[in-house]
Amino acid sequence: MLGVVGEAAAADRYRSRGFEVIACNWRCAAGEIDVIARRADLLVFCEVKTRRGASFGGGFESVTARKQRKLRQLGETYLRASGERPVSIRFDVASVTMSAEGRIDVQLFEDAF
Repeated sequence: MLGVVGEAAAADRYRSRGFEVIACNWRCAAGEIDVIARRADLLVFCEVKTRRGASFGGGFESVTARKQRKLRQLGETYLRASGERPVSIRFDVASVTMSAEGRIDVQLFEDAF
């Protein structure tokens, strides 16, 4: 449930920045991309990490080199499956924190890797 809230908050942040959210939780046999968004000729693949509070660190730190390789592979799979040919591609990480009071904070790390 927490992950769904975080992914929705990240998608809303992209929309507020003028992006069209193409997909949330895009799945294939190899895995899942949390958010895919487009603005003009830029296509963004975003990994969303959601936490309750900051006691375990931010979500950004949990995207390891292995996870980055996996996301690149998934991005390539998406491009082959969709037939899209964007001019630019970017990999972002959204670090979403939900406070005890239910306040949601979204930090976008653009071009994270």
